[in-house]
Amino acid sequence: MRFALSVLLAGLVAVGFAQTPPATGVVTGMVADATGTPVPGAVVELLRGTRLERRTTSNTAGAFTFENVEHGIYQLRASTATLGSASVRLTVGDAPTASQRLVLTGPPAGQMNRPSGTVRPDEPGAHYAVEMSADQNTATTSARQAVMGGIVPTAPGVAWNREAYAKIDENGFHRVTDDPLSTFSIDVDTASYANVRRFLNDGALPPVDAVRIEEMINYFRFDYTTPSGDRPFAVTTDVGPAPWAPSHRLVLIGLKARPVEERTPPRNLVFLLDVSGSMASPDKLPLVKTAMRMLTATLTPADRVAIVVYAGASGMALPSTSGAERARIEQAIEDLRPGGSTNGAAGIQLAYDLATQSFIKGGINRVILASDGDFNVGVTSQGELIRLIESKRDRGVFLSVLGVGTGNLNDSTMEQLANRGNGNYAYLDSLHEARRVLVAEAGGTLVTVAKDVKIQVEFNPARVGAYRLIGYENRILAHRDFNDDRKDAGEIGAGHTVTALYEIVPPGEAIPVSSVDPLRYQPTPPRASDAGTDELLTVKLRYKEPTGDISQLLSVAVRDRSSSLSPNLGFAAAVAEFGTLLRRSEHAGLATWSQARNLARTHRGDDPDGYRAEFIRLVDLAAALDAQQPSSQRRRD
Repeated sequence: MRFALSVLLAGLVAVGFAQTPPATGVVTGMVADATGTPVPGAVVELLRGTRLERRTTSNTAGAFTFENVEHGIYQLRASTATLGSASVRLTVGDAPTASQRLVLTGPPAGQMNRPSGTVRPDEPGAHYAVEMSADQNTATTSARQAVMGGIVPTAPGVAWNREAYAKIDENGFHRVTDDPLSTFSIDVDTASYANVRRFLNDGALPPVDAVRIEEMINYFRFDYTTPSGDRPFAVTTDVGPAPWAPSHRLVLIGLKARPVEERTPPRNLVFLLDVSGSMASPDKLPLVKTAMRMLTATLTPADRVAIVVYAGASGMALPSTSGAERARIEQAIEDLRPGGSTNGAAGIQLAYDLATQSFIKGGINRVILASDGDFNVGVTSQGELIRLIESKRDRGVFLSVLGVGTGNLNDSTMEQLANRGNGNYAYLDSLHEARRVLVAEAGGTLVTVAKDVKIQVEFNPARVGAYRLIGYENRILAHRDFNDDRKDAGEIGAGHTVTALYEIVPPGEAIPVSSVDPLRYQPTPPRASDAGTDELLTVKLRYKEPTGDISQLLSVAVRDRSSSLSPNLGFAAAVAEFGTLLRRSEHAGLATWSQARNLARTHRGDDPDGYRAEFIRLVDLAAALDAQQPSSQRRRD
């Protein structure tokens, strides 16, 4: 079956200025298929040479607009994952250009009716994109090239999804006799859950490497013990059966940080905003601007806000301004416009300079980067960028990252920057999520109560044959790092809960891991009858105060005394099972969509914001999408 994509260009309107700035025009048009039916949601790009100047998406009527386009020669390109792409060369000048019509063949058979974003790198066989030239009635075919762990891009000029995800090598089981310790850094990021939700709501199963199970679990708040005294957080543990492996046990380790005090410390915030052409679509810069307006309404006179923008060059859109001057802040937000390519490193340096100049001792000093992660022009080496972020972190200025948009989300880079900056990484898939991150849960987002939080678990070989940590693959630490206060680790914000799950194989059960030859010089592991204790494991935690350099130690013994799932463990298990299915995990065991759904319904508990009810809906949606896959590629149900 063949499709055609039509791009109808309206006239270009020249705009004059009193002080002879560059002459500009307005490019408007509509995206339609071969039948003339409007195509909503198409990605529309305006390029000058090889440089991307603007990007937007067509609205429900298939229409799009680019304002304030400098006079010059451009390529206008529109694309969808199912209909392919079409482009036209045009000149923006005093005279309007004639309407153009482009015809392009669609993707190969088997990819025609797939929702946007569902082409997966782990599917067998090569995928092809066929592009029809605007001035020739010939087609050129380019094989799609696999990118490790991400959605596969095509050769240059073919507009496929360019989102980038770091490859995740899933944690496997470890024999306790080989390695009795498990050490990792906590993680309070939630970006993966919101990103997965975006894929599902768009009618697509997410790429497996977009699914970070710990971030999905930590999206939810649990009923853990509230800290008392001077401790910044309290520890809760729980044990129960593993739903997908009835002979195995699940161990939950939960942390709950003390809530925001009655008065939030004064805030020194510098927003670093990507205003490149790729940020033009409604789910990018316009969403960020609305979120910033909501945050502005919560500012006090003690707070300070600055805005730095970066595109072809970096600049200060708003100097550090008192929260009392809301009208000035709101006007600066209103004046933000997308346009240009991306130069992230220079903007980051300027943002940190402003944050340092307005540093509030004892307050919240933070740079908040909002971008689709498209650092593609003039960026220094990633190593140099990370060293800058780490040096400012050590001086008390932290970095948080807000990811937005679709099509070129650089998830892996954004997560790494937030990790190195003692901040968190959130993905804004909606205005509701933006409000959750920047307003409703601003304490957890902005107020750090403990930093460099590490967990080390020692397993009792008399009670545990093997274990695996569920998630946290990119947070694993060497065992020696636990006592090394120079080693950076995760931060926990006010009111946050953090959850980690271990799947435990009891002694005597088959262990799903390759065995090693018997060791000659090591003592024989104790038998359960010789143990003299019912302890499964001991949890040790190290953390520092937000401005401290010396860690403090907590230790908690965990016993196995439960035969059923508690509400906390039950809902956490439901989210873990959901993520396991989305990841096509080799450790899925007997996991099914229906079991994850039933667990979530049974253990939904108090749900004032409706997040858990929404999760149940997403499980149903994922199950329905999975049922549409070829039988050999379905997760299961």
